[in-house]
Amino acid sequence: MKQITIEGGHILSGEIKISGAKNSAVALVPASLLSDEIITIDNIPNISDIDALNEILSYLGAKVTRNNETMTIDSSNIINKKIPENISKKLRASYYFMGALLGKYKHVEMYFPGGCSIGARPINLHLKAFALLGAKIEEKDNLFIIDAQELKGNHIYFDVPSVGATINVLLAACKAEGITILENAAKEPEIVNVATFLNNMGAKITGAGTSTIKIKGVKKLGKCFMEVIPDRIEAGTYVIAGALMGNNLTIKNVIPEHIESLTLKLKEMGCPIKIGEDYITISACSNLKPISVKTQGYPGFPTDLQQPLTTLLVTANGRSTLEENIYENRFQNVPYLNKMGADIEIDKRKIYINGPKELNGTLVKATDLRAGACLVLAGLKANGKTTITEVEHVLRGYENIIAKLTNVGAKITLEEI
Repeated sequence: MKQITIEGGHILSGEIKISGAKNSAVALVPASLLSDEIITIDNIPNISDIDALNEILSYLGAKVTRNNETMTIDSSNIINKKIPENISKKLRASYYFMGALLGKYKHVEMYFPGGCSIGARPINLHLKAFALLGAKIEEKDNLFIIDAQELKGNHIYFDVPSVGATINVLLAACKAEGITILENAAKEPEIVNVATFLNNMGAKITGAGTSTIKIKGVKKLGKCFMEVIPDRIEAGTYVIAGALMGNNLTIKNVIPEHIESLTLKLKEMGCPIKIGEDYITISACSNLKPISVKTQGYPGFPTDLQQPLTTLLVTANGRSTLEENIYENRFQNVPYLNKMGADIEIDKRKIYINGPKELNGTLVKATDLRAGACLVLAGLKANGKTTITEVEHVLRGYENIIAKLTNVGAKITLEEI
């Protein structure tokens, strides 16, 4: 096990370069199986989620090579066999192998995926869509057997826009016979990245990034080169770090439009922020205003930045409100912030943050990926030393977080315990 130790109170200044998007890369890697030729993906983040996906690829017989940020995948000789629970449970995004293998072989057997415990997060929307494409689904003791004599395009409507289900339909339908129309699709930038990747292989997908996506099935997908977009959640996390402790901290390799919902809220709070074409420069401000935030699907405020933002709201002058509309169990960071000196009340899907409060370092636990990021930010701001345990969650989603923060002035270490 690993833990992070932070000596708080140090000013952050300089530049942090954002890595490739975790939520995009974890879909692109399984999607590569749909190709009959060699795939090259650049700007792949060096995080444990990618390592877990590579383990599944290798288990299936794909040839994977990594050279710094570039990954080459040759899946021409893979064997479509049951994916066991010990590797599928390592991350939630393993469910993209359902769509990819179903799309390529019309058959997949794998156990229910893992990931952070932030709510029920069922895959019923995925399974409903697979069924509408012609698949039969059998589930027993967490093992899913999904089989289709053939996949045929259909008109699919999601009750709620789901990023994972939207991407899984793209994967399953791009080789289906006929046309699939997906209504109330999620619109996140990562979906556009995946659709572009599939189109570069020869798929015929239009409308990605809107609520209606059209997929015309093709027989064959070939080789291509693709670059992962910058990680908007990593970018947002470090922008919040700058709002807490920054002195002209510059976050570069950013697509500012992807985190506009955050930067507009920071401006509302009174943060001094400069936005360039591909960078954001931000400094701390001692007189922040309280705000109200509701998480929503893109382009609304992202649920993945809700927990990191909570740390900043602790320092605002007054009572802020934060409403979580995506996951029902995403306030596990709150007891630890309160332990550090925050005054936060939980009321079902809302929290009320009473500030400003001074944070003091202590022993806390990362219960999930973004809760861990929240506590790292709290440690940067707190008086004294903060120790965060179970940080494997954090390492799943933030490439080189220790080095990136150290390079701009943080006193932060990663230790084996």
